[in-house]
Amino acid sequence: MSRYYLAVDIGASSGRHILGKMENGKIVLEEVYRFDNRQIRHDGHDCWDMENLWDGILNGLKVCKDIGKIPETVGIDTWAVDYVLLDENDQILGDAVAYRDGRTEGMDQWVESMISPEELYAKTGIQKQIFNTIYQLIAQKQEHPEQLEQAKSLLMIPDYFHYLLTGIKKQEYTNATSTNLVNAGQRRWDYDLIARLGLPENIFGELSMPGTIVGEFSTEIQEKVGFCATVVLPATHDTGSAFLAVPARDDHAVYLSSGTWSLLGVENEEPITSEESRAENFTNEGGAWYRYRYLKNIMGLWMIQSIRRELNGVNYVVGKTVRTAAKKQWSFPDLIAAAKDAKAFSSVVDVDDACFLSPESMIQAVKDACARTGQPVPETVGEIMQCVYVSLTNRYAEAIHDLENLTGKTYTSINVVGGGCQDQYLNQMTANRTGLPVYAGPVEGTAIGNLLVQMIQAGEFDSLQAAREAVHRSFDIREIRANEK
Repeated sequence: MSRYYLAVDIGASSGRHILGKMENGKIVLEEVYRFDNRQIRHDGHDCWDMENLWDGILNGLKVCKDIGKIPETVGIDTWAVDYVLLDENDQILGDAVAYRDGRTEGMDQWVESMISPEELYAKTGIQKQIFNTIYQLIAQKQEHPEQLEQAKSLLMIPDYFHYLLTGIKKQEYTNATSTNLVNAGQRRWDYDLIARLGLPENIFGELSMPGTIVGEFSTEIQEKVGFCATVVLPATHDTGSAFLAVPARDDHAVYLSSGTWSLLGVENEEPITSEESRAENFTNEGGAWYRYRYLKNIMGLWMIQSIRRELNGVNYVVGKTVRTAAKKQWSFPDLIAAAKDAKAFSSVVDVDDACFLSPESMIQAVKDACARTGQPVPETVGEIMQCVYVSLTNRYAEAIHDLENLTGKTYTSINVVGGGCQDQYLNQMTANRTGLPVYAGPVEGTAIGNLLVQMIQAGEFDSLQAAREAVHRSFDIREIRANEK
């Protein structure tokens, strides 16, 4: 009889329930449910619709019961940095504000008046991004100080849903590091930093590693979904899970988790918190088993996704959706074909510029960036797409060059996991630009990494290395060499 494990993997636009099991030495996946993730506008901020997400989680669990495939364990992963505060009755204070909301504007300057960027990086090793939790908490403190005063708990988004399933609160390590408030060397909350910023120390508790058992479904949840399962912490930061699924052949491989964001880097045993590393804006995110994901956070498929939506008359702007008439509906293959037709177009933009974070029009943002830098402005869809592809792959190459300088290593391959591994044009351009072979796959890297932690905890594998070897034999990994036609 099969033993099932369930990964609930929630991204910026949707969530999925993916069952995993072992069969003849291979990992077998089955997506059993998918639900939309959306943002709502409330009290002047762009917020996650937490009720919708919770309904999606429960409905997917009910489907497992309906199809007779009951998971032994369950783990939830999401994006990083966003959180909720709970009061003494464990009710959410305020809203679960989304990281693309503009409330953090100027908060970096406030933090830097309390602690210099150099000291902050030396302590936490986390790259500066205006949406990091540290800036969100300061924004909340300035706008709603009463909420922080009343807060008894801080839970990152997946920690909160684990609490709703079990009634037990755990603060998971990998996601906690994204707050910019965990001491990289000590691997715990930096209470000196927290005190200097005037944040309440009581909401920062003991950190738990992936593989920790949270508890069983509460009686209320068992009655709702029709079964009992044990909640096990995965690497709740989705990138932390995705990196676990990389079937790297050696320690000279670069990892690239390719989705809405491109997370490019390596695994280290110790953090690198030098001034040189800070200047290059590399981050040391905590990983499972105290590995460090040393990486560059690069704008990813968000640009391509936004262009496609806009062309199709659905222009998503944070907190709202603007619909207009579209002459045709563009698929991703259509966009790739258009880019290939315009391969001679060579304008390049800085994909990490804040202008691409949440523009009213991604197409216009690309055009404006080219104009500002005195380059030819793309006019056709193909030219716009080619500009984005060239810009992304140039950034990948620059990041690998910087990575080699900072680590003193030479890297010999790029391992791509996540949705972006399906974009063969992007993979080919990456291989051509970097001169390194690209190994593309598996697609469901985040869900697989989530499941691997559960399976290791259950005894299916005796080590991460054994689990990664199973990934390599279980899923198609395509090799792309430079200059292929």
